[in-house]
Amino acid sequence: MKVSKDALRHARALFQSCASEGKLDIDRVKMIVKRVGEEKPRGYLGILTAFQRLIRLDLEKRHAIVESAEKLSDDLKDGVLKDLKARYGDDVTSEFKVVPDLLGGMRVRVGSDIWDGSVKTRLDQLSQAFS
Repeated sequence: MKVSKDALRHARALFQSCASEGKLDIDRVKMIVKRVGEEKPRGYLGILTAFQRLIRLDLEKRHAIVESAEKLSDDLKDGVLKDLKARYGDDVTSEFKVVPDLLGGMRVRVGSDIWDGSVKTRLDQLSQAFS
């Protein structure tokens, strides 16, 4: 569904009204979605679609996915989480996954930021350098 510029503008305004102290207020989000659904202003489906996208992107910026070749020790997990909280704030959540294809090292994704220190990526870069 293509969202009109007007619907996108309304969605941005609604999204900004949901932020309090730089954080998303989930109760306010629920209230806005309910109200828009009840009132059904012109283009409300486009507004809700754009609003949902903005909410999803904001939540992704606060969620870290840490992939490693082997299960990480609790001390290492705590250290990684501490570094992520220092960089992204105390409200960052984390998810730790084991991905044997990485061969070694780890890859961390937070929103659109990716830090890849895996052996697989280094080997791929090395093979491309020789090609």
